[in-house]
Amino acid sequence: MLEEISAILQSCDSESPLLPPTTLFDEGWCLRIILNWFSKNEMTGHPLSFAFNSTWYSEGLLRSPFLPRSRGDKLSESWTHADGVLGNFTINNKNTSAIELLPEAKRFIVLEGKMYSKLSQGVSHAGYYDQAARYVACIAELIQHSKTHPQNIPHLAFHVLAPSSQIKANVFTSNLSRESIYQRVERRVAEYGNEKRAWFNECFIPTLDTIIISAISWEEILESIAKVDQISADKIKNFYEKCLKYNRLSKAGAEQISDHDGIHGLIDALQQHAKGNYEN
Repeated sequence: MLEEISAILQSCDSESPLLPPTTLFDEGWCLRIILNWFSKNEMTGHPLSFAFNSTWYSEGLLRSPFLPRSRGDKLSESWTHADGVLGNFTINNKNTSAIELLPEAKRFIVLEGKMYSKLSQGVSHAGYYDQAARYVACIAELIQHSKTHPQNIPHLAFHVLAPSSQIKANVFTSNLSRESIYQRVERRVAEYGNEKRAWFNECFIPTLDTIIISAISWEEILESIAKVDQISADKIKNFYEKCLKYNRLSKAGAEQISDHDGIHGLIDALQQHAKGNYEN
């Protein structure tokens, strides 16, 4: 069956795809390929280095400090899916993919991959509570749950991986500022009265003071890989360029659809987008 699955996925880059090309050529798979390479190659000092016997996991669940207190809790949110996690942790339950930070952890890095999308702007009950603030809050909660302290983790980070063009256009700058993250989490905490105030002061603020927060370009990562392994770098670059191609087409198609009114406009936009995919 694995061979059949592989054949289906390979069709994504053909003239007769069996799935939308972005099923394979997206930020998630690009990140997994890169993490797999770093796990097998020593890159001392690199943000994605696997020092301290690190491991990695994709689509793991990060515990939120704002989980439901009871059924129907209007302030609550669910666990957060992380595109990638690297460091010293375990999977508490393979069925739920819950990440548990090891008490003796020296490295814990959370990664969010992007192509042409922005960081999400909020959760159901808090539209202002963006993806960056949510990630850092979840990291703080994981640290508290593991009964350690942020200062005991010398390599603690949250990175957004994105095309250099997006980073240069400052797509993520405001969301990743410490001031923005502080204000959004403080506002979220304020909704609970004094219930979350101790967590905010004793866990979140020390985490925010310690954690490295940045945007790293896919291109920069590929350049680092090329310095030690040009063959792999070329293969990953080829995959990455297809991610850019198909995600650019997907974005263009979505924008075209949004500019049409009514069902007939929607159908026309879909047909034109499909034609464009075949012509490219």
